[in-house]
Amino acid sequence: MPAKSAETRTRILDAAMDLFRRQGFEETTMREIAAEAGVATGAAYYYFDSKDAIALAFYDQSQRELEPLLDKALAGGKHLRERLAALLVAKLKYFEPNRRLLGALAAHADPEHPLSPFSARTRGIRERDVASFARVLEASGVRVARDLEPHLPRLLWLYQMGLILFWIYDRSPSQERTHALIRKSVAIVERLVKLAVFPLMRPVRRMVVELMLTVTEES
Repeated sequence: MPAKSAETRTRILDAAMDLFRRQGFEETTMREIAAEAGVATGAAYYYFDSKDAIALAFYDQSQRELEPLLDKALAGGKHLRERLAALLVAKLKYFEPNRRLLGALAAHADPEHPLSPFSARTRGIRERDVASFARVLEASGVRVARDLEPHLPRLLWLYQMGLILFWIYDRSPSQERTHALIRKSVAIVERLVKLAVFPLMRPVRRMVVELMLTVTEES
């Protein structure tokens, strides 16, 4: 994309994000976004055919900007619980300015909706995010049962999605309850991963794998 076009696209995206934060996603129109960006409405539609397309661009941009922050988070700590907590906290800190927007987008959980984290449109973003949990497991050096290994990063991603939803609606000061939940739950996750390698846990692992195959695209 030529530099001028890239600059215009970025200006429209930035204007949209500012309006989404100030007045809400559903309440903002493409006409208002164009006016805020200082371009014609037709030009806004040229770069983004809808507000959904802008939200998807925001997802993609966020993932790129998060990469160095996640690298830094993974470099600290030694145990799985420490690295996992650092990863989750880094994401929440990054998304804090857009918490209201994420709350609006959270309403689109139906996989048929393009903005759903489970949709075909968000598959690439989702898979890259799942891969970050594979990196957490690898960096921590924790032993993972072989039959569980292909599914554990996605299971951790689903755990993250639950935490993010809790955080979105957490009304405690500075979302203290969410951070307490992270601190306590990562220790449980680490303990479960370590316990899962024992032969006696094979029937439980089988049930977990079957569950994952039922609720994910791998079925």
